[in-house]
Amino acid sequence: MLKTLLEMRGYQLRAIDKDLGSVDDFYFDDRLWRTRYLVADTGNWLPGRKVLIGREALERSEWEEKVIPVTLTSIEIEDSPGIETDLPFSLQKEKELRLFFKWREYWDEDGFIQPAGFTPMSVPGGEAMEQSLTDGMRAPGKLDGNPHLRSANEVQGYYIGAQDGEIGHVDDFIVEDTSWEIRYLVIDTQNWLPGKKVLISPKWVNSIDWNKQTVQVGMNRDLIEQSPEYDPSKPINREYEVRMYDFYGKPHDWVEK
Repeated sequence: MLKTLLEMRGYQLRAIDKDLGSVDDFYFDDRLWRTRYLVADTGNWLPGRKVLIGREALERSEWEEKVIPVTLTSIEIEDSPGIETDLPFSLQKEKELRLFFKWREYWDEDGFIQPAGFTPMSVPGGEAMEQSLTDGMRAPGKLDGNPHLRSANEVQGYYIGAQDGEIGHVDDFIVEDTSWEIRYLVIDTQNWLPGKKVLISPKWVNSIDWNKQTVQVGMNRDLIEQSPEYDPSKPINREYEVRMYDFYGKPHDWVEK
């Protein structure tokens, strides 16, 4: 099922043995467009502390109840290594967190270092940062922060740059609620078109300028203006996806089940 990511802010988090707080943010990988962590606000339970919960521990949400169950106990979460939530945080701390919960180290995957058939997002530092990240993750001892983890709260509001000028901003993200992969960016074009929202696949993004807070797409404004409108009050169905992909002349990249 496809769900909007940022509407889950404030959802209740439910551990195996108790409710443990609410959703504050999500961190995603800006090259694979895959949700890596949920940021939990633990409220009065662990005052002043926010907790990172890997997507490995997230179960399918109870949407009507606005609850996200996690496969952890409150004791496990309370005893987990503390980790700062300001990005980029220490990779050494991230290693400790993943070791504690027995979550795999995703940076050992070739797909994380260089996704096949996928254009890496531009980040400050370019190729030098790409190499230093790879070396740092695999080197023993102290690790630097991971610059490819991004806050969904932060990216909401980034400008959308078309081939012939700016058109709107990032309003939300559409995720698949089992894999937690980001399938679409919700683009609000009200900066240029009154009130219309459209969807863009991350695979159609050419680059992201984190300094200028701009997402660049390889299409012009007229094409985006005429694209099928997205209605947040209606679920996204396959008919809509086919119509949208066909309009943009893009191949259908989903697997029929």
